[in-house]
Amino acid sequence: MTDPSSPSSSAPDQRRSAVVTRGPNRAAARAYLRAAGMGDADFARAPMIAVANTWSSVTPCNMHLGDLAEHVRRGVREAGGFPIDFNTIVVTDGISMGTPGMKASLISREVIADSIELAVEGHQLDGVICIVGCDKTIPAAAMALARMNLPGLVLYGGTIMAGHWRGKDVSIQDVFEAIGAHGAGTLSDDELKAVESAACPGAGACGGQFTANTMAMALTMMGLSPMGANDVPAVHPSKADEAERCGRLVVELVQRGVRARDLITRASLMNAAVAASASGGSTNAVLHLTAIAAEAGADFGIEDCHAACAAAPVICDLKPGGRFLAHDLYSAGGTRLMAKRLMDSGKITDAPTVSGRPLFAEAREAIETKGQEVVRDFSSPVISRGSYAVIYGGVAPEGAVIKLAGHEIERFEGPARVFDSEEAAFDAVQDGRINEGDVIVIRYEGPKGGPGMREMLQVTAALKGRGVQDVALITDGRFSGASYGFVVGHVTPEAAVGGPIALLADGDMIRIDVRARTIDTDADLSKRRASPPARETPTGTFAKYAALVSSASDGAVTIPKFKTSKPIPVREAS
Repeated sequence: MTDPSSPSSSAPDQRRSAVVTRGPNRAAARAYLRAAGMGDADFARAPMIAVANTWSSVTPCNMHLGDLAEHVRRGVREAGGFPIDFNTIVVTDGISMGTPGMKASLISREVIADSIELAVEGHQLDGVICIVGCDKTIPAAAMALARMNLPGLVLYGGTIMAGHWRGKDVSIQDVFEAIGAHGAGTLSDDELKAVESAACPGAGACGGQFTANTMAMALTMMGLSPMGANDVPAVHPSKADEAERCGRLVVELVQRGVRARDLITRASLMNAAVAASASGGSTNAVLHLTAIAAEAGADFGIEDCHAACAAAPVICDLKPGGRFLAHDLYSAGGTRLMAKRLMDSGKITDAPTVSGRPLFAEAREAIETKGQEVVRDFSSPVISRGSYAVIYGGVAPEGAVIKLAGHEIERFEGPARVFDSEEAAFDAVQDGRINEGDVIVIRYEGPKGGPGMREMLQVTAALKGRGVQDVALITDGRFSGASYGFVVGHVTPEAAVGGPIALLADGDMIRIDVRARTIDTDADLSKRRASPPARETPTGTFAKYAALVSSASDGAVTIPKFKTSKPIPVREAS
């Protein structure tokens, strides 16, 4: 008599992994899997769940994720699944910032997505839970799920807690600004070391509404992370419980047949973009949400990001432009409170989530901490507009992203100070060669030109630390979520492909108008020819990325047949 639980059973099995585990021809595969801990009951009943981890000991953002995975595995097993662990890479922005290593950061997003896809597809696994931390790991996980269209979810390892220095909360943002103050001679060596030593007290990702926390909130609002799980700080006792919950949920997603693209839709992407704006989040959200949309085949682009921001003034008083850190948001009521504010004001639409409950049902359970000051109402926003805008013009005919959180400036005009690398601009700032009223131009730092599209936090923080305030900065690179000021990134076309930014020269007058959504110059660029700086030819992964990467206005993705964005004509403000 044939045992119905035997791997050679003829009982029907619709799981993807059956192609690996079922039937006599798969005996060799089962032999390997038996050595890895699977048994007859697992072959017969248990969906095989990929636990795709970004654990690394190089950064506090990810150093605790190995331990967190054990709780995820427990949840998977409790729900009847069999967990299969994989690990992929992380490139930490904070450590690589201002160095050649930062070129690897955005490229790592594609490598992480590719490696998750290859591990899961190579073993035909049934579902995926991605455990993420530092900035690029979060969108990369969503991109991989969108690409494979399998049941899955994303669990963020959580924010770091605040450091303490001179009686106030500090974060990594304060360290970068201290570097500028030290360069200006207003902070001693000992004081710089004291800030450095205090800023990062333990595990967790950067503490403000920088890119990691922005994208963690975005994925929750998108329905790809369960409500509340991403909010819990890295070292909070409840994080283990959330990890177990996520382990159970991913098995339930497989059992219910809910796939990633059931959740990643135009509507859910708009919800994510609205939340990113209302929270005062990172401009990197534009790059990452459009990349996730490209992987999912969703009709969503940079103009949708702009529309989301136009509809959602900033109501969270969070750093970099505000007073509080992400752990304060958790204490105030978290993303659930944000979702309720957005729901009550009609700024988001209801949508399914990985919990099996609609977004609005989750939002209605928000509990607001009495007397909290982190999340305001739309009747009294922190800033009367969204956190960023997409602008166009002679300098950026295919679009650029201007950061609006942290200031109320509407217009800026000044002479260009042109630099062909981040290092050259940083040296000029630290040497005191940047004047109030200048428009700093940093070019050849785009996706192809870098390659890798580095962030300019070292420069923006140095300006802040030195007390240089009345300046603008434009770049074909991008900005850290910790950057603030009158800054314009993602200028497209980038300098490396002949964009107008490559033709600017010192002294050219540049005008940036937020209300009109324009960025222009009086200079006649038609008579100029670009002179790209001499640089080493990229090799290996960097060369491959430079050859494949799309425009920043299309998410800087490397997948073929991406949908090209078209500039939207902009009317002059009345």
